[in-house]
Amino acid sequence: MESRLWGEGGVETPRRLGHGEAGDSGQSTTDLKSFVQNLLQQMQSRFQTMSESIITKIDEMGSRIDDLEKSISDVTKEMGVELPTSKPGSDDKPE
Repeated sequence: MESRLWGEGGVETPRRLGHGEAGDSGQSTTDLKSFVQNLLQQMQSRFQTMSESIITKIDEMGSRIDDLEKSISDVTKEMGVELPTSKPGSDDKPE
């Protein structure tokens, strides 16, 4: 019979049977299937959490960039300097 050990990250890992230990093949298969399903669920949950965190950070960066562009625009207006209005990636290149 298999005993359970807790590995890194709180993941339950099955202990390998040693020589002379009897193991039920059907139970081992069920245990392994359960272990793999649990591991996949944990991985999916962690991936989802990371994805949400990345999207949040990207949104925050976008807001900061918008604020920076507005601040630059305000400063240039105060100084009386007019900035070009072409968008990045456009074909308008200075000559």
